[in-house]
Amino acid sequence: MNSVPTDPLIGHTLDERYVIRSRIARGGMAMVYLGNDLRLERRVAIKIMHPHLAEDESFTRRFEQEARSAAGLGHPNVVNVFDQGVDRGVPYLVMEYLPGITLRELLKQQKRLTIDQAFEIGEAVLAGLAAAHAAGIVHRDLKPENVLLADDGRIKIGDFGLARAVSANTTTGQALLGTIAYLSPELVTRGVADARSDLYAFGIVMFEMLTGQQPYQGEQPMQIAYQHAHSEVPAPSTLAPEIGEEIDDLVRWCCQREPDSRPRDASEALEQFRRVREGGTPNTTRVLPTAGFSGISITPSTAVLTDLEQRNLLAANPAAPIAGERSPSDADFVFRARAAGVRRTRRGRWVALLVVMLLALAGIAGWWWGQGPGSQVAIPEVAGSDLAAAQLALEELSLVVSIIDCSSLEVEPGLAAGTEPAADTRVDRGSAVQLCRSTGPQSLAVPTLVGLPTDDAIAAIEAAGFTFGEVLEQRFDGGGANTVIAALGESGEGLGQTYPERSRVDLIVSAGAIPEVRGMDPDAVATMLQAVGLTLDPSLNTEEYNDEIPEGQAIGVLVFTDPVRVGDSVGVSLSRGPQLFAVPDVSGMNVNEAAEALRAAGFSVSTGIVPEGPAGTLFEVKSTSPAAGEMRRAGTEIALRYI
Repeated sequence: MNSVPTDPLIGHTLDERYVIRSRIARGGMAMVYLGNDLRLERRVAIKIMHPHLAEDESFTRRFEQEARSAAGLGHPNVVNVFDQGVDRGVPYLVMEYLPGITLRELLKQQKRLTIDQAFEIGEAVLAGLAAAHAAGIVHRDLKPENVLLADDGRIKIGDFGLARAVSANTTTGQALLGTIAYLSPELVTRGVADARSDLYAFGIVMFEMLTGQQPYQGEQPMQIAYQHAHSEVPAPSTLAPEIGEEIDDLVRWCCQREPDSRPRDASEALEQFRRVREGGTPNTTRVLPTAGFSGISITPSTAVLTDLEQRNLLAANPAAPIAGERSPSDADFVFRARAAGVRRTRRGRWVALLVVMLLALAGIAGWWWGQGPGSQVAIPEVAGSDLAAAQLALEELSLVVSIIDCSSLEVEPGLAAGTEPAADTRVDRGSAVQLCRSTGPQSLAVPTLVGLPTDDAIAAIEAAGFTFGEVLEQRFDGGGANTVIAALGESGEGLGQTYPERSRVDLIVSAGAIPEVRGMDPDAVATMLQAVGLTLDPSLNTEEYNDEIPEGQAIGVLVFTDPVRVGDSVGVSLSRGPQLFAVPDVSGMNVNEAAEALRAAGFSVSTGIVPEGPAGTLFEVKSTSPAAGEMRRAGTEIALRYI
């Protein structure tokens, strides 16, 4: 077992409902713990304000504001707040527990995200902000640390501790509470924030995801703040040339220095964000906000055609340009792509018609070649065909068709998977033929995988008719090393009793127990932890007194994540040796007084030949052994001297 510093809250139950299990993270205002809700039987995250801050009314109000702000949203991209209370005079919040990482941790791992990753995360963040803005709430502290990426793919905004109502935009001395790298110019210069300030921070986050760095650099926070107030955010493409102009324009629109030049709120930004992500607006003419976008001319008389009108016009005359678009001679790739799409659609219709005609001709030829009742026909190959077309092809051969459901690995559900008798079999006209409608892969029983050694689990997966994917992660759970903790399907969720054949199965595997390091020196601890895939981060180390372990040696490993995975950073609790106390000076006191003073200081007392009590008041103490001022452990016996 590993020894870690005692946290008095671990194991404590709040309001007879929430049991604190382990510590997850530490913030500037609060500590976050993993806990259990005894009433609803679910895991929760419990945020408890630091006791020294609970005495400050302003911090307490801000902490309670977070609960009110987040609890009123109820949006899939905002961390849910379930409950709020006060325990032993310290406020706490109960929130949903999201195992995973923050966007900051992903940026540390990857440095820079792909455009698809940045847009997927950005859209979720904007959706959460849009819900907050619609509810009249400004986040005021949007940054990668407050964007949570759950293991199951959910993306949520958390930490509404600085949130304010949209109308309450004056912050006075609180202006610099948010992270300086993401503060809007108006927050830096005037201490004022509204919904547009959140969009400035969002633009900086997008810039960082796309380029791998923040737009402004400086050794001192005030240098960065000055750049926010007096400089224009550069285009992301200056650092990542593959980024297109529309993405540049979108980021710079959100990062305009003047709030009036930005989107009015997250819903407006989200609408444009989705247009850019999808490659343009649903209409032919691109109508974008003028502020922050370059090279776009908006003319009131420009005709805007719907998709239906465009398709009809192209179908009638594919070579004709649509109002508001350039002609093919302008090399407009959008026009050419749409025209080519119409031509492909028309060719597809001709091909489909040709297939039906060929099937009909085949039926006629079969009838002629068969020469009447009793003649035989060959069952055609219909696997992969539309079910209605396959049925028609069989009935045209004078076959009696019944449709049954069949599983198939190759054919998509709903299409024809084959026939019984099989294709190319010759049968009499009027014979019964079963046409198989594909139901997709067959559902097979899932074997027990948890607890098996990894190699045995992989063999069991293959033997059961599934496909092994990969070991997603290794966790230190205290169990047997290299045994399966969980088996997950393609959606990232646990497997049920049945699962489609040949589908992928991923595993989470135990890394065993965290090594016992008690009594070891730090270098040996680092070597041992590295051997099992853990990194010792000296900045996470702590020190504490210990009567048994010599100074400088390890007491135990400190973990800061739940679960602890291979590759995680950990710290070590180091011994400061036994705690020593100064022997108080009791010379001049009588025996009774001296004994009382020494015991109050934590020592035991030997009075020698003079007992405590009435006789003790008659004898004056001259000195002690050990002498006054010497450092000794608590409980050391101090002898009284009278001469």
